[in-house]
Amino acid sequence: MTPGDSTVLFRAIPRKFKLDAKEKRALGAFAQTLAERVGDGRPWMCLLTNDRELHKLNRDFLAHDYPTDVLSFPWPASGALLGEIAISVERAHEQAAQFGHLPLNEICVLMLHGFLHLTGMDHERDRGEMARAERKWRKVFDLPSTLIARSKQ
Repeated sequence: MTPGDSTVLFRAIPRKFKLDAKEKRALGAFAQTLAERVGDGRPWMCLLTNDRELHKLNRDFLAHDYPTDVLSFPWPASGALLGEIAISVERAHEQAAQFGHLPLNEICVLMLHGFLHLTGMDHERDRGEMARAERKWRKVFDLPSTLIARSKQ
């Protein structure tokens, strides 16, 4: 990885949820755009994988014994990377169907949410700062309703 580059890794995605080359390029470009426009140019990594992997990460790092849609792992401010996130493509497909939009858009919603956590935001303690940031960037990137907004419905 060269300075300023962000990386999206695709691992163990179930066949029925596979992403085509165009979708993978779009997600890579979106990751780079997040780094440049939201993250002060700091690179980061995103793993797109399955429920099983998110369950394992959630259990191992947060002691939560269930799968989830997105996890964020910020790196120290002195690190070269902003951090890493992991997204379940399976959950993204389910949530996209539930909320009536494309799976690719749901992955971007999850990517935005996880990325904002990498920048230090925490919707559980910040009195709405992260929700406002999600709303702002969702409009900029023309994305559907974000995780925080949906949790309040």
